[in-house]
Amino acid sequence: MHSLAPMQPNSRSDTPADDDRPIPRLPELPSPGQRWSLRRKAAVIEAVRGGWVPVDEVCRLYNLSVDEFLAWERDIDRNGVPGLRTTRYQIYRDTEARRA
Repeated sequence: MHSLAPMQPNSRSDTPADDDRPIPRLPELPSPGQRWSLRRKAAVIEAVRGGWVPVDEVCRLYNLSVDEFLAWERDIDRNGVPGLRTTRYQIYRDTEARRA
């Protein structure tokens, strides 16, 4: 019969301690049905990218298509949080087309 021994911390001092790093926090997610703002979209993207919520669950909860969520990710990667503006979408899209 095997017994589980408690794990001993690494006695080597040449590796940084994990305790020194800040623990990332789950972003505050919007309630379903709320109007989408830049910060709410960014919080959902951060939650998925941080591994707190799977993309399929986010899409189901907020009634989004995977393509729409991926478009948000693309927009934030290309233009930062301001790229998530729906009212300015045409300007960012035209700018991207001119670069190509």
